[in-house]
Amino acid sequence: MGESLYFLAGVTSSGKSELALSWAESHDAEILSCDSIAVYRGMDLGAAKATAEQRKRVPHHGLDLADVTEGYDVSRYERYARNVVSEVLSKGKNLLVVGGSGFYLQSFFEPIVDEVVVTDETRAKVETLYEREGIPGLLAQLRQLNGDEPLGLDELNPQRLLRALERCLGSGLRLSQLRERFEALPTPYASLRKQCLWLDRPNEDLEKRIESRTGKMIDMGLVEETESLIERGFLSNHAACSSVGYRDVCSFLRNEITREELNPAICSSTRKLVSKQRKWFRKRFPPSSRFLLGPSSEPRSGELKWSSDA
Repeated sequence: MGESLYFLAGVTSSGKSELALSWAESHDAEILSCDSIAVYRGMDLGAAKATAEQRKRVPHHGLDLADVTEGYDVSRYERYARNVVSEVLSKGKNLLVVGGSGFYLQSFFEPIVDEVVVTDETRAKVETLYEREGIPGLLAQLRQLNGDEPLGLDELNPQRLLRALERCLGSGLRLSQLRERFEALPTPYASLRKQCLWLDRPNEDLEKRIESRTGKMIDMGLVEETESLIERGFLSNHAACSSVGYRDVCSFLRNEITREELNPAICSSTRKLVSKQRKWFRKRFPPSSRFLLGPSSEPRSGELKWSSDA
């Protein structure tokens, strides 16, 4: 079993956490979180982060890696994950990658980082441009560097535009040329068999679970957690403060929605996230890897049927 990497992915609120713990305990495994929000210290409730008790049951990696004011991206995660994979497998243990962040999961199956070196000077230059001119400024310079070629980017996502401009400036290449270089890179973890499974539930069942989880998060102090994060500079991190749950609480704190509207707003945001996650899994994971749970059922680790390679 040491020749495999295991991936338990799935949509939000599908029941990944407890199932992952059960499987890891019975298969001498450690868990690597694959969640782009759980990497931030202090973002505990909104990320449904593993509790201290759960971390005692099974060693967890990938949590609390950065301050909320830091920019943590998939390239940093990819480097971190490589070290974790090497460390855990060298001990003769299994590693279970658990999460629902598609781009982070993709780093295990496809190249996502090239060898472009971006200096601090270049990052500062690009950040200054963004602060001064916003998204229009980033797009103007990207178009200047790429000529008539389409950018092929989400032009409303400042983080993607910032990283793209940094890489164009750092390499002297157009985005199309950088993409060609990507295609020539080797497949990550090519020597390991990738055993995949993603959890899903019927819509009615999943909506009930989302409503229940959202209510618990608010009762446990999601608003207060967000206030604490804001005091620590959370709002300077677009990726963090725009994540599901936190952005809705920020709207509440700005008096844009009422307390009564907060729970429905988070539930609505979560359902939209589920829709995006399903599209990603259907495109990227083997069709046979989908594990549809019955209404309100709790799966047992022994029932899991893995599919090789996404």
